[in-house]
Amino acid sequence: MTQFYVMRFGDHDVVFPPRCNEDIKSGISALLIYVKTLKGLAGIRDAVWELLTSDSMSQNWEKVCQRLLDRPIRFWEDMMQQLFLDRLQTLIKEGLESISSDSMQLLLSTLQDLERNQDTLKHIQYESNICSFLWGESQSDLPPDAAWISVANRGPQHRSCLSLKAQAVTPCIQSFCQALDSRLKVKLEDLFSYLPREGSPAEPQNEPLRAGAKHSAFDRYGDAKTVQEMLCHHCLACMQNIQDSVKAQLQTAADTKLGDYNTYDTLCKVLFLARLCQSLSELCPHLKQCILGKSGVIEQTIRETKITKKSGKGRAADKPQVICKWQELKDKLVTQSLEAYAIWSATVVKNLVHSFMNAMLQTTAGSVLSTATQWEEIEIQEETEAGSSVTSKIRLPGQSSWYVQSLLFNLCQAVNRVGGHALPKVTLQALLRSCLDEVLTAYEKMCQEGLGKKSPNPITQTRALQLLFDLRYLCLILGSRAEDGKSGKAKPDSRVPQVADQLESCIDPFDLDVFTPHLNVNLNRLAQRTSVLFGLLTGAENQFTSRSSTLGVQETHNVLPLACSQIRFGLLPLSMTSSRKSMNRSGEDVKMQIPLSISQPEDTFRAGSLFRQLADQEDDTQAPSLFKLGWLSSMTK
Repeated sequence: MTQFYVMRFGDHDVVFPPRCNEDIKSGISALLIYVKTLKGLAGIRDAVWELLTSDSMSQNWEKVCQRLLDRPIRFWEDMMQQLFLDRLQTLIKEGLESISSDSMQLLLSTLQDLERNQDTLKHIQYESNICSFLWGESQSDLPPDAAWISVANRGPQHRSCLSLKAQAVTPCIQSFCQALDSRLKVKLEDLFSYLPREGSPAEPQNEPLRAGAKHSAFDRYGDAKTVQEMLCHHCLACMQNIQDSVKAQLQTAADTKLGDYNTYDTLCKVLFLARLCQSLSELCPHLKQCILGKSGVIEQTIRETKITKKSGKGRAADKPQVICKWQELKDKLVTQSLEAYAIWSATVVKNLVHSFMNAMLQTTAGSVLSTATQWEEIEIQEETEAGSSVTSKIRLPGQSSWYVQSLLFNLCQAVNRVGGHALPKVTLQALLRSCLDEVLTAYEKMCQEGLGKKSPNPITQTRALQLLFDLRYLCLILGSRAEDGKSGKAKPDSRVPQVADQLESCIDPFDLDVFTPHLNVNLNRLAQRTSVLFGLLTGAENQFTSRSSTLGVQETHNVLPLACSQIRFGLLPLSMTSSRKSMNRSGEDVKMQIPLSISQPEDTFRAGSLFRQLADQEDDTQAPSLFKLGWLSSMTK
């Protein structure tokens, strides 16, 4: 009878297995709808794996399939695996869409708070003026275990408030990034239950089973790569939605005609969006993990890529695809951050240069005197026709006009209010270029009005000297940064010589030849004196004077000169002493040098001799104190 049923079943095995397959799939898919977490899917998958690898199934399953269908049945691969992947993709998509929706809602509510609660909420005020936040002390500036755990041993999620202040990250940015990162962390923890644990190798298909049922079991983690690709795809889609929302807000701010009533609120929102895009990739470590996958897999991939590059077997451009996607996302965020900063810089320059132009174009005597500064009186030696020397006095501008100083000082204040130390270098360079461009436009307009033949208020020689001094000073300050981080000065604007020639045409040529050397000295002295005050604008790339050493020190030092005359104190050549001492050790043994006594004042009083003697001592030999009152008093002379 059993043989008869087997024969009858074999006659219909062409139609029966597909029908059973479809019925089983529809039934399982209907049940999987009630599974709401990836951990639940992983539990069902593990239960199926344990059932198929049990002793009872391994002994009878292959025999039954062979007698009924003349072939084995891969229950997981043919029936259930794709259903689980479809359900898993649905859960990942719904979860990340929920995160995206909540993040955009949080973004809109934060922007509304920036617009409405500027005076009531203190942390909202930090977006427009971050100085009070940066310079205010709090208990969270340093972590409680900072004394015994170094920064290198801390994870990216354990950042101190002091490090965030160094990056100009405000409390609003921190709260937004923490909210997004916490949601992604929950999603990742749920997903990792479906993936193999770090350090555990993939399960081969034949290892858990005995020889009689090697086709019954399956690799539970064989689709781990597919699952990570799903997570990466939907996470990028989630970030794209957030970026689209940021782009819409920036477009609205760019199209708004900024006036006194809405400039403050709009700039607060723009600065928040700029800092947010700048900080998302750093303050959301789980975002990086969602795209790159588990840290162990990615580190191994990067390590293999570096080894391949070193061995010469691959090209430098052959990077893993997920790393390229992560870098592409970071580049998009940086681009949006720069776009937001561009809106801020354009608004700041427009407002400041507008006040500058109004003050400079005033031609009345009272307005000119109110913005003028005191000139310096310089004695010069002139030779008469008879050959005798005559001393005469000339007066030249030694300071810039008040509206020039106000422009630069207000520009520095605007940069400091937004955290100039963390401002992108590209943004700062663009700010200086646009400000200089607007200033040159104002000078061109003034020359057109003051140099015409029918001008009611022509430019006099005295005012032309002051205007020329102001123009060169502005070009020296605003045009001192290098392009794209390269050394040297930036390429000057071609309009600068044209405006300077127009102003020099108002000065007597003989007087101009006499004034030019002294004018350049005053210009360099003023630039040196204000280089610290306007440090964010001048930068460290340009040193105004090349100071020659007169103390026998051959190496160059990165010291900012604050005066045109020779410095009072000599530099301390400790590095020269160290190098000289290492050279002496390579030859004969260096004898211990006895410290100089008080009977040699010419060496003791020389600046730097104290530290030379301290550096040359090789042991703890007792020596008289080197801190002599005469040596210290000579430094003040």
